[in-house]
Amino acid sequence: MKAASTLVLCAALFFASPLAARADDAGDIQATISAQLQALYAGNGAEAYSHAAPNIQAIFPSPGQFMGMVQSAYDPVYHSQSAVFGALRPEGSGFRQEVHLTDRNGKSWVASYTLQRQPDGSMKITGCSLRKGDDVAV
Repeated sequence: MKAASTLVLCAALFFASPLAARADDAGDIQATISAQLQALYAGNGAEAYSHAAPNIQAIFPSPGQFMGMVQSAYDPVYHSQSAVFGALRPEGSGFRQEVHLTDRNGKSWVASYTLQRQPDGSMKITGCSLRKGDDVAV
């Protein structure tokens, strides 16, 4: 009886908890974000677009449209001078990665990326939100 109840408890915990991160998730997440930031810095829209998940590509169906959105709404990402990876946590069926950015004017920002592993095994960016960082100097 004890073994059966332990088995039921383990099964309940397994299905109630979020999927455990694979060992290579953090590395893949950082590599994906870094590659997109490098592509943006180089002005390579096609490469930057290739790191966007299908949900983003459905909204912006071409690299040109995607780059237009990035240039108009994500200037601190588009023109970041530095990027430092912060907290990473599981979220839903994917992950949330905080990236501390410094923009071209020296101001700090936090880009909060969401990413999800795709059926082909690649890691893709499903979204990004920006908030001002904690600048203490102007």
